[in-house]
Amino acid sequence: MKPLLLLFVLAAVAGAQLRVGTATAGITPKPGTPMPGYYFNRGSDGVHDPLLAKALVLEHNGTKAALVACDIISLPAAFAQQARARIERDLGIPAARVMISATHTHTGALPLAGPTRYTLEGQSLALAQEYAQLVPMRIAEAVARANAALQPAQIRAAAGHEPSLTFNRRFLMTDGSIGWNPGKRNPRIVRPSGPIDPAVPVLWFEDPKGQPLAAYVNYALHLDTVGGTHVSADYPFTLSRTLQSVFGDSFFSLFTLGAAGNLNHIDVSTARPQKGHGEAARIGSVLAAAVLKTLNTAAPAAGHSLQSASAIVPLDVRPHDAAELDWARKTAATFGTPKAAPFIDLVRAFRVSDCAARNGQPFDAEVQVITLGSDIAFVALPGEIFTELGLAIKLASPFRHTIIASLANDALGYIPHRKAFAEGAYEVVSARVAEGSGERLAEKAVEILLQLHKTAGERVAK
Repeated sequence: MKPLLLLFVLAAVAGAQLRVGTATAGITPKPGTPMPGYYFNRGSDGVHDPLLAKALVLEHNGTKAALVACDIISLPAAFAQQARARIERDLGIPAARVMISATHTHTGALPLAGPTRYTLEGQSLALAQEYAQLVPMRIAEAVARANAALQPAQIRAAAGHEPSLTFNRRFLMTDGSIGWNPGKRNPRIVRPSGPIDPAVPVLWFEDPKGQPLAAYVNYALHLDTVGGTHVSADYPFTLSRTLQSVFGDSFFSLFTLGAAGNLNHIDVSTARPQKGHGEAARIGSVLAAAVLKTLNTAAPAAGHSLQSASAIVPLDVRPHDAAELDWARKTAATFGTPKAAPFIDLVRAFRVSDCAARNGQPFDAEVQVITLGSDIAFVALPGEIFTELGLAIKLASPFRHTIIASLANDALGYIPHRKAFAEGAYEVVSARVAEGSGERLAEKAVEILLQLHKTAGERVAK
């Protein structure tokens, strides 16, 4: 082969090689910043472990995509829009190829954007507003650093299995009702009302010499393990630290939350306490072990071409009548005060008040899909998605590895499936979207997946 032709071929091969870059940016709040997750006010008064925005940038043949996960309870659309706009402006990565999700830690800071069930004023309000400015900026910073750190990489993928950590928290009770978190060893429990998703999707990145660089890990398990008022990333913190203890301090791991809207860590068959940093460390350690075992079965991914598509699905608002709205406004006056009203009344009152404020305007729900080759697909959904919906998407997806990232690009709250709406209980009382919304999102996700897989197959055929 002639020297010039050889150089051309080598350049073409190098240009088509997958590159990956990783980086973090701190989003730990200042002391006193309001904390979310419950229906009463509380402020942070210590830090157990730092909160981070973690970014992983992929590049193939000039096309880039960014995957971001933040140690925060949810990601309002305003946060995502600001971060994406800055990333597109500064780095040229289109918003459709930037996927930003929340891990859903309950021991982070309140992401203030729009109506809130917390009563904020003075310093508390100022700190929440300051934090709302910080997060989008730090997300963009993390992506910029990851983009600057792009290097050649190889990717392998596998699906692990860890059924011992996650439990459906909705139960059929002896009286025929559905109980939500009904308590350990409750004699009225008959059985869980739905499934779990024990899958542990793992994407493994190495440099060309086989040295570990990063892991993308996904799991469907609600993050409400720690409690208290010390800031913590919950079990993903231990997951990350454990993997670093094996592969070195520079090893990067990014965790995203699967479809866990009706799943948590509570094993009702045992009386063993399950709260606090020790429990989070236990969960993170077992999950890390599942990742390590899964690596033995990880196989090279088929192709590295990057594709993306997204669609806005209008979701109707939950209906209410005048009497319900009048009751909700009176109950809402007790927001911010612990035990001022029954918990389920607070939940219902906030939902009705929030829905009424929309004056019938539907929620614009974004369904986003990013694919890597013909094997791997990331699906971003904008709320706490019931696991049945996530399982349905995976079952219908033509991709070998379909990863659901919930609480992504927006924060629409709980999104149950139809069966749950008929059953009631906490998540349904809380849900602001109308019945059938979850199925509409799942159908759109599958439609996009089928479309992108066809295109990916055509590229491989060429």
